[in-house]
Amino acid sequence: MTTITKAGINIRSISLKKIFARPAKAYADPYLGGVLLGLVLFLSFLVTGNGLGASGSLSRAAVYIEDLVAPEHIDRVPYLLQMAGGSKNPLDDWIVFVTLGTLVGGFVSGIIHGRARLETTKGPNISNRGRWILAFCGGILFAYGARLARGCTSGQALSGGASLSAGSWAVMLAIFAGAYGLAYFLRKAWN
Repeated sequence: MTTITKAGINIRSISLKKIFARPAKAYADPYLGGVLLGLVLFLSFLVTGNGLGASGSLSRAAVYIEDLVAPEHIDRVPYLLQMAGGSKNPLDDWIVFVTLGTLVGGFVSGIIHGRARLETTKGPNISNRGRWILAFCGGILFAYGARLARGCTSGQALSGGASLSAGSWAVMLAIFAGAYGLAYFLRKAWN
C-alpha cells in the first residue's frame, strides 16, 4: 500500500490483489433478497412504467454498432429504425442504464462482500477451456432464445410473471424444463 500526499490529505491506493483477496461475507437471507427484488420490480413499474429486463440492451448495443458500420441498413429495416436511424441513439433507453447499473452494482457488491474473484467455476471433470466454451455456447443460445421469446429471464420471469402473463409463465417453464433436460447430459462435467 502506498500513501500519496496531496494538499495535506493522505490518499491511499489499495492494490487489486488486496481487493480480490478479501474473505467472503455470508450471503444475504434469500427471503429478504426476494422481498427486496419485489420492491425493486414494483418501483421499476411505478417510476419508469417498465419492468426489469436486460436482453433489450444487448440488441440496442448491436444496433448501435451496426449503425456505425452500415447506417443505410438501419434505415431499410423498420424494426431497427425504431431503435436507431436519423438522430436516434439506440443507447438512449432505460434498459441500457438498467443493464449497466446491474453490471456495476454486481461488481461493487462483489468487491464489498469479498466475492470478486478472477476464477473459473467448474467441476473436476472439465478443463477451464471446455468450461469457457460451454459457457460461451450456452450464452449465445440463451441470448438468441431471449430474443425469440421477446425477453430474457428477468424480463419474462420477473416482469411478465408479476403481470401474470401466460406467455411468460410458459417461457419460464420451458427454460426450466430445458435446463433440467440438458443437465442430465452435462452432469459428468460437474461430478
